[in-house]
Amino acid sequence: MSTAKILVVEDEEPLGVLLQYNLEAEGYQVEVVPRGDEAEIRLQENVPDLLVLDWMLPGVSGIELCRRLRVRPETERLPVIMLTARGEESDRVRGLATGADDYLVKPFSTPEFLARVRALLRRAKPEILSSVLTVGDIVLDRDAHRVYRGRKELKLGPTEYRLLEYLMQNPGRVFSRGQLLDNVWGETIYIDERTVDVHIGRLRKAINSGRGPDVIRTIRGAGYAIREG
Repeated sequence: MSTAKILVVEDEEPLGVLLQYNLEAEGYQVEVVPRGDEAEIRLQENVPDLLVLDWMLPGVSGIELCRRLRVRPETERLPVIMLTARGEESDRVRGLATGADDYLVKPFSTPEFLARVRALLRRAKPEILSSVLTVGDIVLDRDAHRVYRGRKELKLGPTEYRLLEYLMQNPGRVFSRGQLLDNVWGETIYIDERTVDVHIGRLRKAINSGRGPDVIRTIRGAGYAIREG
């Protein structure tokens, strides 16, 4: 099952509910917001793996939000699918020129929408859909739910497994404790940030039980990352 995180920005509530239902049925983590300015705040706090963005929005329009995202280093490569009632070729060209990766004109079929999402994720973030993640000498097999370092299988608790999986999807990227809480534990669960330190400690102990170098980096005042290669 995919663990990709998708933000849907859609002010038509019935369509937002429909998209969320179908995306969650595919295994994605989904959040829906109805306003462009609210989405901009969310994206400053946490960058998803894919953005579904309506053209016409209250607060900040989808086209303007897309333009702003492309000038920020954190979101310049964020995959964006734009939804719009505008079917004219000039509008499609403008949407793509502003930075959208794909474009769907309303009304559209749900199977086509889901196919576009899968294709864009596969192209932009293949590691999210891959059944096997590899970073250096660590291999995580999602289908078998097993982790190996070299030839040795590692014994991880369920939280340590999810934590390692998330870090391995983004090798080299530094995540704050708050970001790890949101993405590994879930935004609806309240847990003290120090809990992250405890589980990082357990994960580090399990991974480094042999003689291999420590692959978990602690960046003072910033958070944690897994070393690339």
